[in-house]
Amino acid sequence: MAGAPNESDFPRAPRAGRFALWLTTALAVLGLDALSKALIVKLVPWGAAITVTPFFNIVHVGNTGSAFSMLAGAGGWQIGLFAALAAVVSCVIVVLLWRFNHRTVFSLALSLVLAGAVGNLIDRVTLGFVVDFLDFHAFGLHWPAFNVADIAICCGAALVVWDEWRRPHS
Repeated sequence: MAGAPNESDFPRAPRAGRFALWLTTALAVLGLDALSKALIVKLVPWGAAITVTPFFNIVHVGNTGSAFSMLAGAGGWQIGLFAALAAVVSCVIVVLLWRFNHRTVFSLALSLVLAGAVGNLIDRVTLGFVVDFLDFHAFGLHWPAFNVADIAICCGAALVVWDEWRRPHS
């Protein structure tokens, strides 16, 4: 007969304080994304490129596609698809943050992805495209322009992979 169950036999209960911390983190990154886009819209003319270094420009462009401008020329149907996908992903992430807020790296990763998804969702819904402004290039080749939301999504995705890789598995 087994002994009495101990605390490790049950999943950790969500803590409202940690959940609030991760949502606050997402809101802070979302605020940084919104502020940076607002500054670009106000200070940089549409289509302009300001040279910062020999390999980096600040630009003001719109992206109707997804990451790296995939499907940007698809005719407009993709905007609704990407907006709906971002909304669904954001809802799933909030649930995951509630359930796993005790896992620090995983929750930070989810907070970053949430902020990026919502930041780009806001642009898609209000503008019909995402404001991009960071343009890296070398030898005449340009990486697709991106923004703070895209950085948050990429960093969050990398952290999810790293967190899963470093966790012990049985």
